[in-house]
Amino acid sequence: MLSISEAEARAAALIEAAKKAGADAADVLYVADASTGIQVRLGALEDVERSEGEEIGLRFFVGRRSASVSSSDLSRDALEALVERAAAMAREAPEDDFAGLAPEDRLLKGPGVQIDGDDGGDPLPTELKARAQAMEDVARSAAGITNSEGAGVSAGRSVMALATSHGFCRGYTTSGYSASVSVIAGSGGGMQRDSASHSVRHWNDLDDPEVLGKLAAERTLARLNPAKLGSGSMPVVFDRRAGSSLIGHLIGAITGAAIARKTSFLLGREDERIFQPGIVIRDDPHRPRGLRSKPFDGEGLGTRPTDIVADGRLTGWLLDSASARQLGLEPTGHAIRGVTGSPGAGATNVELRPGSLGKAELIADIGRGIYVTELIGQGVNPITGDYSRGASGFIIENGEIGASVAEITIAGNLIDMFSTLTPADDLEYRRAVNVPTFRIEGMTVAGA
Repeated sequence: MLSISEAEARAAALIEAAKKAGADAADVLYVADASTGIQVRLGALEDVERSEGEEIGLRFFVGRRSASVSSSDLSRDALEALVERAAAMAREAPEDDFAGLAPEDRLLKGPGVQIDGDDGGDPLPTELKARAQAMEDVARSAAGITNSEGAGVSAGRSVMALATSHGFCRGYTTSGYSASVSVIAGSGGGMQRDSASHSVRHWNDLDDPEVLGKLAAERTLARLNPAKLGSGSMPVVFDRRAGSSLIGHLIGAITGAAIARKTSFLLGREDERIFQPGIVIRDDPHRPRGLRSKPFDGEGLGTRPTDIVADGRLTGWLLDSASARQLGLEPTGHAIRGVTGSPGAGATNVELRPGSLGKAELIADIGRGIYVTELIGQGVNPITGDYSRGASGFIIENGEIGASVAEITIAGNLIDMFSTLTPADDLEYRRAVNVPTFRIEGMTVAGA
């Protein structure tokens, strides 16, 4: 794997080659990854994976025509052929009035924000195996746990560099570690499974094996003997694990491509209050050690924290340069991309800011409702906002969380759901999209 300076030099050299081949503009993205993963089951080693790879992508512009090509072979001959192929393809491509690099005056200048995304660690495979075994041992030792789906721990590192023909050339590295364990309780048709996991940038931030193993066992045992539930309209409370997906639907609906193509249920609602007053949803690419933190976006624009919802109001769209041109707006520093194709737009570390109520207070006045811990399927219409998904969790009765429930369906419309969302005060930063427990009124629930 190349160092940051070596990756930057490799990307800059390919830019120069593209310009010599007749490119009016070009950008290059270099990405390299290396990772090791260990999987154990029932105390025995089940799988060991080691992967290393690097890839470089070139976007070549001739006027408003462009082509994107990539290669995992970084030899001189391969890169020369890459440039030749990109030039030939670009000259035959159709014109696109909105294609092009990001505005030069919007590029990141000066030092970027330090995201503390790489701890420089390199744990041995034996350390990964020991951690995985310890997690599974704790989970399996709980009374009532009857089997295991296994435990895994992985460690990796990535380096990326972006260069453009109008002078941008930067790179950065990130490390990544994850741990997960999944176990089974019960037998026959009454078996239930659940899991616990954690992903971080720094090895020392990873939850202890005992914590994850105990949590996986507790979650699994709580799901035994699910009760039957009658259908009806009732409040639904989303656990932090399940609730993040609803904010994901919001993010997808405010990306530039969805707005430009008119395929968003939020089209025309810019600056409208779509949540209750006081609700704040923030995108923070500068969070130290955040899973998606980055000093610049996929086009070289500096990133900055943004409230995408402020006091319940939608503040605007997440825009890359192409969608911004199409909408007559300015890019927002939210471009995301891979080594092939054109950039799109997306968020980084997203958080629904906590409310003032504790979790117990949030459910105290619910006579009958559902506490959702898992969502199943993809039943969301991005154009209308209609929402219908399979779910499992627990019945709420007289303000208390009671028996488990499985194979139910919850339905509503995202606009209506957002308008009644009430967050609790228990926000934790464990994912790319972080939410506290929250409650939504009047959803349609179909029991098993």
